[in-house]
Amino acid sequence: MTRPVADTTYGKLQGAQSGGVNVWRGIPFAAPPVGELRFRAPQPPEPWDSVREAVEFGPAAHQPPSSSSIRFGGTQPVFSEDCLYLNVWAPAGEQEALPVMVWIHGGTFLTGAGSQPMFEGARMAEAGNVIVVTVNYRLGPFGFLHLSSFGPFESNLGLLDQIAALQWVQDNIAGFGGDPKRVTVFGESAGSMSIAALLAMPAAQGLFSGAIMQSGAAQTLKPQLGAQIAAAFLAELGGDVNLLQAAPAQDILAAAARTAYKLSGDSLSMLFQPLIDPATLPVEPAEAVAGGCAAGIPLMIGTNLHEGHLFFRGDREGAGFDQSLKALELMLGVGNLEELASHYPKNWEGQAALMTDLYFWDSSIAFAERQLPHAPVWMYRFDWTIPGHPLLDKAIHGAEIYYVFNTIDLLHQFGVSVNPEMAALAEQMQAAWTAFAHRGSPEAAGLSWPAYAVDERATLIFGQHVHVQTDPDREKRERLLSAQTVFGQAAALESGEKPE
Repeated sequence: MTRPVADTTYGKLQGAQSGGVNVWRGIPFAAPPVGELRFRAPQPPEPWDSVREAVEFGPAAHQPPSSSSIRFGGTQPVFSEDCLYLNVWAPAGEQEALPVMVWIHGGTFLTGAGSQPMFEGARMAEAGNVIVVTVNYRLGPFGFLHLSSFGPFESNLGLLDQIAALQWVQDNIAGFGGDPKRVTVFGESAGSMSIAALLAMPAAQGLFSGAIMQSGAAQTLKPQLGAQIAAAFLAELGGDVNLLQAAPAQDILAAAARTAYKLSGDSLSMLFQPLIDPATLPVEPAEAVAGGCAAGIPLMIGTNLHEGHLFFRGDREGAGFDQSLKALELMLGVGNLEELASHYPKNWEGQAALMTDLYFWDSSIAFAERQLPHAPVWMYRFDWTIPGHPLLDKAIHGAEIYYVFNTIDLLHQFGVSVNPEMAALAEQMQAAWTAFAHRGSPEAAGLSWPAYAVDERATLIFGQHVHVQTDPDREKRERLLSAQTVFGQAAALESGEKPE
């Protein structure tokens, strides 16, 4: 079988073909961010003369070890600072230029890679007739420790990596059969939060034409907190700025874990995330989007019905409702959640539901409303459950990814056998996602999906029955909106601004 060769501005790449899909793995989109390039903005990769093999995934970004073997399908990838690689799946055969879908993985800005088996792009590329790209970016302290006040370093490096990957797509995807004028970014959790930031970043303007945000909206640190975290990290590293580029990677990771534990009591807390920064992300994403910075970019956004159940069900006794409430206040940067929390059971399921509603669902609605005056928006909710399963009996955070990529066969890792109903749901969701990439609307064959508007709030429910629901859980939404107004007034008073 002839192996596919693609031309790029840096050299030729030889991939592999499986069935009706060509795939190129481990493509460098930036120079290794090591040595003097550590904590610096990504730089272009070095070109090569001979045909470069592109059949193996590149190394994954350094990250905390996984507590199970599921993340990378039972394998152990190479972890390295030299991690800026992407992967491309394309339908085989000559045809017109196809729309491109660029996946930005989640993982609390700490974990994950574009090479995870659940993000395998072959079925999406073939069934949807699209080009699929998955990317790596720097994680944890390497990508989201903001050191611009400590020397010649940049902030928001993980986001700058994503922008470098999108620029690579603009410059090179035509060589793989893609249309650089039709690029849709899609991502989940931290990947979705990254997209919220990309929509607001001046350097990302013009690099994509559509966005799909799954289970995550705007999430940023204020500059003062970012500086405090960086200072605490530097103290843990030894206090010498010169160590930032000289210290071994494991010392960086260990100092980051100690910093997170001392500041929040959790070595895996979300201290490492995007920062409001004049040079890279000057305005909070939701505010920037409300101002029209993403005008003309259609948006599809949604959440899962039981997002929070993933985070609390490991300990059914819970950490204590009041303790979890304080943690949620810290995560959201708000106070006085007691009145809102009074509407939820004081047990682990109540904690999970409050996190779902406030952290995921409410923030996604707010983000959608800010984009509505500037571009069409579609809202969805993923409700699919597997009754009786110890984990997937709820529509937990991340569960929809298997259906979007139609990698549901991997659910065997959870002891799940795929049935015809699951297969049909995966096909329907994947068809909607790829239709959005083709036409800027998720309406596909047999799927009528009205655009979102504040008077109807049409929401497509992906559950045991796929249907459109008008303003789901209206009373709960209005209660969350009322609480959001209180939070906004409190934040304005704290900052010295006059609340509206």
